Amino acid sequence: MRVLVPYDGSDLSEKAVEHAIERYDDAEIVLLYVLDFVGAGYDAPPEASLPGYWADWYEDAESSGREMLEAVRQRYDANVETETVLGRPARAIVEYAEDNDVDAVVMGSHGREGVSRVLLGSVAETVVRRSPIPVTVVR
Repeated sequence: MRVLVPYDGSDLSEKAVEHAIERYDDAEIVLLYVLDFVGAGYDAPPEASLPGYWADWYEDAESSGREMLEAVRQRYDANVETETVLGRPARAIVEYAEDNDVDAVVMGSHGREGVSRVLLGSVAETVVRRSPIPVTVVR
C-alpha cells in the first residue's frame, strides 16, 4: 500500500505524517512537497521581473523543500520516500495520486494562514472533491 502525505511544513501537515505512519504502519509513505509557483507570484518582490529570478526561485524552493522533506523522513522509523513537484497544490496532489499508484491520501485540513488561504481557497477541500482515492483530512 502507498499513502501520499502532502507536506508543507505546517503543524497540520506534521500531524498528517504522524497519522499516516500510525494508521498505515506497513505502508510506503510518500511525502509530497509542491512548489507553488502561482502562490509565489502573489508574494513576489519587484525584482521578480528581472531575467533569471524565477529560475533562481525554483532552485531555492526545490532545495529547501527537499531539505525539509529529508528532515521529516529522518525523524521516523518507517518506509518513507520523498517527492517534490511543481504546480498548483490541489491539482499536483491529485495528479500525483492518479499517476503514481497511490492508495490513500492523508493531509492536514489547511496549511496556509490568513488572507492567502481565503484568496486561494482550501487545498484540502479541492483534493477531497477531485481525488479518485480515499482522502483522510487531519485537524
